[in-house]
Amino acid sequence: MIITQSYLGQLELNLLTDLAKFVVEENFNHHCENSQSIELQNDVADICHDELKYLKNSKYFVAKDSSGNIQGSIRIIKWDYKTTLPIQKIFNINPLDTLENKNNVSSIWHIGRFATSKKSDDKTLFKKLMVHAITPICKEKNSVAFAECDSKLLRVMNLMGIETQVIGKPINYLGSETIPVSMSSAGLKGFYESNKYLVTSTK
Repeated sequence: MIITQSYLGQLELNLLTDLAKFVVEENFNHHCENSQSIELQNDVADICHDELKYLKNSKYFVAKDSSGNIQGSIRIIKWDYKTTLPIQKIFNINPLDTLENKNNVSSIWHIGRFATSKKSDDKTLFKKLMVHAITPICKEKNSVAFAECDSKLLRVMNLMGIETQVIGKPINYLGSETIPVSMSSAGLKGFYESNKYLVTSTK
């Protein structure tokens, strides 16, 4: 399984649509037995619309099989403190309001659009994608990341040693119970150090 990385601004628009479609469909495949096609189409359109706003500050990591089919994805945003992040839009949570000492925070990130194919046989795909995503976060001391996590995924993350702090009440989003969390670079470091061997390059 090859992990490719590109700045989203360098990706063709049709690939962005493919990524959005993959994220939506896999979320529903994993968490919801019944979903209307019109609902899926609306979610794909919403994701594309939102991601276009993050182009210059985003980075996508995409896993593809030998046939070029997407098997997994994850996206990070380095916040410019101006653009409305997903956690603000979905949960109405201002990241700055959750920080005990915002003056000591070097940078703020958002991790999102994580999805893996239900058909993938790569048992380490989750770890590979996550390590790629958190590498720049871990390399900036005192940085903080925010994410909206499916409740099942959150349990897996915690079991794998990713330290998270719940910062709000759960809602239903993309077919599953979704919880807003924050993660410090210090809390991600253990997982990163234990699993960075899975990637060939951690720039």
